[in-house]
Amino acid sequence: MTVVIKVGGARAVDPAGALADVASLVADGEDVVVVHGGSTKVDETLERLGIEPEYVETPSGVVGRFTDEATMEVFEMAFGHLNTQLVAGLQSEGVDAVGLNGVDGKLLYGPRKSAVRVVEDGKKKIRRGDHSGTIKRVNGDLLESLLSDGYTPVAAPPMAGDDDGEIIPVNTDADRSAAAIAAELDATLILLTDVEGVFADADDPSTLIESVETAEEWADLEAAAEGFMGRKVMAVEEALTGGASEAVVADANADEPITSALEGSGTHMHASAVQEDNE
Repeated sequence: MTVVIKVGGARAVDPAGALADVASLVADGEDVVVVHGGSTKVDETLERLGIEPEYVETPSGVVGRFTDEATMEVFEMAFGHLNTQLVAGLQSEGVDAVGLNGVDGKLLYGPRKSAVRVVEDGKKKIRRGDHSGTIKRVNGDLLESLLSDGYTPVAAPPMAGDDDGEIIPVNTDADRSAAAIAAELDATLILLTDVEGVFADADDPSTLIESVETAEEWADLEAAAEGFMGRKVMAVEEALTGGASEAVVADANADEPITSALEGSGTHMHASAVQEDNE
């Protein structure tokens, strides 16, 4: 079994438990790919540099960062730092980790979106100058080569954006990056975050949705997922329709967070739910 683990970049997430758990899985012979986010680190770095982060809303209601050229430079800086720290943390746990970004070997490749559709003051507009992209291809051979040689890849955005034949680093969502990798490797996807899973009532942890196996349950899940969790559910759908057999949203700060997720904690979403939904 291959497991793709996305460690969230939220301030409330402590990656130490996840790194120790990765070491246990690797020691047991499991193939593990780690993917990480870093939105909080990007915002903190922008603030230190006196740059105000700008968030925009798409016509579909998704809120994301507008990445201009200056923000993209900070993005590369922040994610590079986080990647090195996670690789060092895994090395300290005895894991032979290798850090990658999506540009390396065109790990994450697709077209650059130089302009994005946004909603401002209730009106749809086109914003140009964006440095983001849509993943269309994952270099699974690169990951499988590393895994077969005993290395544990630690991957993150930016991705390799194709801008009329020129490859430039561009922003892409870390959850969707993990989803694309899990789909390519037919892996189990685990998205670790700062809550226990998806709640039917976002303000009530006792309403945890434990399992999603049918189209009806998937519809209920989508209705319940709000804000950042909505983006995670969108990423999960891409993973499950692309080839991943199962995806889990679970608490990064739990004891042995990955092992406990594999054993049943968190919200488990199965390919059958999206297959039914798309029939």
